[in-house]
Amino acid sequence: MAVPIDGTSGVVGRRVADEALLDDVDGLNSTDPGGMLRFTASAGAQVRESAALAAEANLGMLSDEGRPRAVVIAGIGTAGRTGDVLATVAGPRCPVPVIPHRSSGVPGWVGAADVVIAVSASGRSPEALGAAQAAARRGARLVAVGPPDSQLQSVAEGVRAPFVPVPRRAPARASLWALTVPVLLAARALGLVKVNEADLAETAARLDADAERCRPAAESFVNPAKALALGLAGSVPIVWGSSPVASVAARRFGDTLSTNARYPVVTGALGEAGRGRVGLLDGVFGGLGESTRDIFADPDDDDDKSESPTRLRLVLLRDGGLNPEDDADEPFVVEERRAEAVQTLADRRGVRCDVITAEGGSALERLASLISVPDFASVYLALAHHLDPMAVPAVSEMKELSTT
Repeated sequence: MAVPIDGTSGVVGRRVADEALLDDVDGLNSTDPGGMLRFTASAGAQVRESAALAAEANLGMLSDEGRPRAVVIAGIGTAGRTGDVLATVAGPRCPVPVIPHRSSGVPGWVGAADVVIAVSASGRSPEALGAAQAAARRGARLVAVGPPDSQLQSVAEGVRAPFVPVPRRAPARASLWALTVPVLLAARALGLVKVNEADLAETAARLDADAERCRPAAESFVNPAKALALGLAGSVPIVWGSSPVASVAARRFGDTLSTNARYPVVTGALGEAGRGRVGLLDGVFGGLGESTRDIFADPDDDDDKSESPTRLRLVLLRDGGLNPEDDADEPFVVEERRAEAVQTLADRRGVRCDVITAEGGSALERLASLISVPDFASVYLALAHHLDPMAVPAVSEMKELSTT
């Protein structure tokens, strides 16, 4: 029986992932007609291209009026995540507040002393356009990031504000790095972050290396993204980050799991989880579910898998590095203890746990190392269920219904 791949009929109920498909390159290509794997693999190239485009924009003018009172990053979806990235890379010692804003317009206190960075992958999102227009009315300094010849560019040009033209080469959810790099470089021009060319080059190289490790031709036993996808198949994922950097990556994984693979997911910071959400490990999908498991069931029997209860699957993102400006290791010690504790709790309750550990010298590279493999895993998980990760009918329908 042919399995539909349009994301609309029946396949969402298919609980058993097609493991064989993940090691069939031709099968992957046919199930991914929109090329989401190819777009995901372009992350390193996005860093380099966006850095070059930002260098050509007139970001230097941002420093002429001195340090702002606050910086607001306005956008929704993936564009909104750029504000989280900036706030995390800037860190707790940032001299001014960095505030992600996901609603139309800007906060009521924004005025001439502030900077608004409006970000949109399409150049026409109501949130970014509304923020850019509000900033212009209030006399706030504006920076805009979006595709060339877009409505957002028109607003920026109307007030002679810097605009970084990011070509729309990939879907918004696969354009995180294309949108993030100009935001970081605008913040650097304002004196808020210390992101240098070496950091960008190393981040791009890290993303390239992970794309090579996660390529479709690499079989599941050596491909970390395919292995992670198969581990998550049929589960309710919980993704927790052990640090601010890792928590941003956790929420990003939640975004891609929901949109690409259509999986419900719980995400957040491990510190927050310890105040209540860790109780999920004791619930009906966690330790309580383990007590009803048939210990004599054959783990390799497909029939048993299709009838087995849905279980939690924990993904723990651990960031063992510290920002260079940190002068104490107490936060690191606390985070490591929490991470060890939650792994122990999961093990005691029979909840399987995947751990991804950050690598790299800068906060930006460590963030990339925590995002790249999960990004690929979300696509492979969709494909394992014969879902086209590019076709998300509910998103299109919601846009249609909300604009009529």
